[in-house]
Amino acid sequence: MLRSTVRMWRARVARRVGVPLALLGLVTGFSPLASTVAAQAGTMQNYIVLYGGSAVPADAAASIGRSGGSLVYSYDQIGVAIARSDSTNFRANILKDNKVEGVSATAAFATQLKNDQARTDDASGPQPGDLPNAPATDSDSLSGLQWDMRQIHTPEAHAITGGSPAVLVGDIDTGLDYRHPDLRQNVDDADSVNCVSGSPVPGSVAADDDNGHGTHTAGTIAAASNGFGIVGVAPNVRIAAIKAGNAAGFFFPEAVVCAFVWAGTHHVDVTNNSYFADPYLFNCKNDPVQRAIWKAEQRAIRFAMQQGTVVVAAEGNESDDLSHPTQDVTSPDDATPVIRTVHNDCVVIPVEISGVIGVTGDGHNMQANGGYLKSFFSSYGAATADVVAPSGDSIFGVNAQATNGRVLSTYPATKACTRSVKEPTGDVTYPTAVYCYLQGTSMASPHVVGVAALIISMFGNLNSPNGKMSPGAVQAYLSQTADPQPCPSALPPGYATFVSVSNGAPQVCTGGTGHNSWYGAGQVNAFNAVTHTTSSK
Repeated sequence: MLRSTVRMWRARVARRVGVPLALLGLVTGFSPLASTVAAQAGTMQNYIVLYGGSAVPADAAASIGRSGGSLVYSYDQIGVAIARSDSTNFRANILKDNKVEGVSATAAFATQLKNDQARTDDASGPQPGDLPNAPATDSDSLSGLQWDMRQIHTPEAHAITGGSPAVLVGDIDTGLDYRHPDLRQNVDDADSVNCVSGSPVPGSVAADDDNGHGTHTAGTIAAASNGFGIVGVAPNVRIAAIKAGNAAGFFFPEAVVCAFVWAGTHHVDVTNNSYFADPYLFNCKNDPVQRAIWKAEQRAIRFAMQQGTVVVAAEGNESDDLSHPTQDVTSPDDATPVIRTVHNDCVVIPVEISGVIGVTGDGHNMQANGGYLKSFFSSYGAATADVVAPSGDSIFGVNAQATNGRVLSTYPATKACTRSVKEPTGDVTYPTAVYCYLQGTSMASPHVVGVAALIISMFGNLNSPNGKMSPGAVQAYLSQTADPQPCPSALPPGYATFVSVSNGAPQVCTGGTGHNSWYGAGQVNAFNAVTHTTSSK
């Protein structure tokens, strides 16, 4: 997720690469986390207002006003309103309204970048769809550097299809550089939006990327096959920038709610989510503030899925077993996070919302007993990992093809990248196209999104009752066509030093070749996915 190049899956990689746990300064004591997000007097901030019903009541604006705030936006579809107030009493006041189920301030936190970066029993194979498809080639000027694409067999898939322009992917991220020559022909302006404020501002200009992370994930999904630069997994599909992350890489609840409601109402086929929703890494249901955030975001994600949107999310860069959490040392997002105990009633959003397809990451080096080694930073979990895809690994994934172990993709020319490749464009309005090497599960998730887009392109049917494949069917095809990967029989020297950021526990792979906590059902295979006509398992 993002925080592997930006803090989005806050690749706590930057904090951790090559650094033993003892040098990270993790303390071992526990402190209680404040049950509310502190509201500073005179500081204007946003609030999630969660209503008990399925809709926002007609008098919400008046009630919010009487409580000392103003209504920013009303998401009637899910019973959530975004409000603003500078009153320290706003939360207490609005909770006096018996229609309100919960309230939380959302974004009075850090403004600085901190780092480098439901299952289905449907076993039947897909039937050919009626969407227009055309093949694509993988002979662009930088294709030779895309070890990640060859690893998941996209060139073979592209001989059959590069995806359909009838398929719309929403990249919920920091926006994207709509001018980039490898993206601009596929950017869907009408379905792009800036959601950072909690109120949607339409258009690709509004959703311009002021961070860089979103442009990188977008290129992995849908960089055009145009002879220039790189080729994405699904180079013929349309891509909408759904900007929910700010310039510092924070994804606050009002933006996440806005993003998923937008995706659902704009008929987005699949969304990429390379981040965790701030301000808490783990949202605990027994805390009233975190519960309000969790329920509001859950409602928005479920709304999108109910409209037919496939939701894919990165697992995270904490080297943590999400199925067995014990503590959170990184929340909330301010300068002084508080170490707190967490259990399975505390979840990472969006990856732990039921029905979301969770993606772990691997590098380009094989493990002793077959399959690619999980990236040292990738989080995992028996209940959360559905499939694995290339995320890069600068320590255990370096070889002749992956010379620095990282994944190359598009990047804004206005943003700094330590490891970049630049291509002159011949266009005086955009003279140089930049491509950046990054690593993180942020990079893995868009590979899976691209394969999902190819599946929908090949097997989607515009004449079906709801006009698209169900999220459950897409998830089933991803799992059925993945290349199974066993738990490692042995780990390379030094790998064991990269333990859980949260609790210092060693990383342990559990399960069999068919499904395990590190790789889920296995590594996605684009060629298998587009040629899949019968159950393979």
